[in-house]
Amino acid sequence: MIKLVTNKKYLNISEVSKMLQIEEHKIRYWDSIDPKTHKYRVEGISTKSKGGTRYFNKENIKKLKTLKNILYDGEKYNYSIKLADKILSSNISKNPQIDRNNLEYQSLNNDEKIEQILNKMRLLLKNNKDN
Repeated sequence: MIKLVTNKKYLNISEVSKMLQIEEHKIRYWDSIDPKTHKYRVEGISTKSKGGTRYFNKENIKKLKTLKNILYDGEKYNYSIKLADKILSSNISKNPQIDRNNLEYQSLNNDEKIEQILNKMRLLLKNNKDN
């Protein structure tokens, strides 16, 4: 588990990159504005100064770590950035069924994993429709 070993309130992108083992260009991409939608690809990843320098507090770092875990399983790429953002922004912990599914997910075979992913996507779509 990666721990924040500094007492600093904010870290810069190179410190966060080294701590989480995420390349800086990936963090910048996730924190950039999509030219098609004119919205951030993932909200709340960093705090920016007036000059545009990215700084990261504990909450930002936690979100980046979660995003990394959603997007990557070892060296394997799992989801698109849009789906990962929906998973992050849906606040999964509100739904105990999803939390239970996440715990059981690791012990399933590939067919069952695909079915779990489809069920989660259906639930996310339903939740977005209800909002």
